[in-house]
Amino acid sequence: MSYLYVTDGVLLNFASEAFLHEPGELHCQNGHIIYCGPKSGAPAPPPGARCLRAQGGLVLPSFVNSHGHAAMTLLRGVADDLDLHTWLNHHIFPLEGKLTPEAIYWGSLLACAEMIRSGITCFGDMYYYPHETVRAVRLAGLRAVLGETLLESLMTTQEQKKAGQARLKEFVAAYKGSADIKPILNLHAVYTCSPSLLQLGQELACDLDVGIHMHLCETKEEIEICQNTYGRPPVAHLQALGLLTPRLWVAHGVWLEPEEATLLARQGVGVAHCPSSNMKLASGLANVPGLLKAGVEVGLGTDGCASNNRLDMFSEMDMCAKVHKLSALDPTAMPAELALRMGTCMSAQVIGWPELGRLQVGHPADFIVIDSKRPHLSPMTSPISHLVYAARAADVRHTVCQGQVLMENGVISHLDEQQIMAKAGEHLARIMGS
Repeated sequence: MSYLYVTDGVLLNFASEAFLHEPGELHCQNGHIIYCGPKSGAPAPPPGARCLRAQGGLVLPSFVNSHGHAAMTLLRGVADDLDLHTWLNHHIFPLEGKLTPEAIYWGSLLACAEMIRSGITCFGDMYYYPHETVRAVRLAGLRAVLGETLLESLMTTQEQKKAGQARLKEFVAAYKGSADIKPILNLHAVYTCSPSLLQLGQELACDLDVGIHMHLCETKEEIEICQNTYGRPPVAHLQALGLLTPRLWVAHGVWLEPEEATLLARQGVGVAHCPSSNMKLASGLANVPGLLKAGVEVGLGTDGCASNNRLDMFSEMDMCAKVHKLSALDPTAMPAELALRMGTCMSAQVIGWPELGRLQVGHPADFIVIDSKRPHLSPMTSPISHLVYAARAADVRHTVCQGQVLMENGVISHLDEQQIMAKAGEHLARIMGS
């Protein structure tokens, strides 16, 4: 039996009504939480149990990154300061065409190391060669929701379409039901997938009983392309093709109209909000308060490192809370606790893994400990406020996923980070020089 407990911490949970226990203890056995509450009521740990000392730090659910492209760590800083369509079509797509499976592996492993350090233990991913990302996820000890990505440019012939479908089915068969990997189907966007490919994706997802992840309404140009090509905007396009179902979650949703938000809520479609990426690419600002009011489940995502350029949920929470206050000219528009929920339990709901993002008995033992004895976190007047407005990734002291300690006292002992960074640099140099 694997038994782990955390002692002398301030336990925070915001999956339902926020609670705080100080001093508190969190006990885990075989990858699940068996006790979460005051130290005075904690069970006695068995002989040989592993102890993590919080030393007064904050203990909270680890973050769930609801949208990203892990291996794009390789393209961090490449082609910055451009609009989305120029950046994507003239820089990113050409470079991605040179990526090898081995490059995807090292880029994904670099992302995993960065996410462990920033307290992210589960992420939704859209990229190529997903088996390589699984290799990285499993070595790192994280969780991921990922699968094959379908684009029209990769499926121009019948042979390519058949091969793509075969890869998807094989991937789902390999990982469905596993504790760390949730297989899905990625459809890139309405402007890179034909109606027939979108419908094929929907049929495959239904047959295989998996979720669908895609970009939607990220830019005004996307809306115009869809309207000019198909005579209707993207949401109506997906509705007509039968894709608006609870198995779909979409990234960005920057240009959703109020009636479209109502439709997404009615159909059970979640949205991954990526504030840093949307601001950097000047795509616009999603009306998250409006989406939430309409009943849409909204999570937080980092997007890829080529458009952010970091995998840091602290940055996303801070950005999310502040930019929506500014947009509405209302300091109550996005409270700190809501931003924190969006980065944890709400993101988990969006990606179809609702058990995550919670400190509750019976739920997975995925959590982090924040070192609160830092000048910028003192005095600790409001833990939730400090987490959103003052904390940063470097404050993560311990990271635990599936009951396994991935980082202790800032040390990741099971990954060779120097080798990972060197390999990522080698692969970037190859694709830039070829």
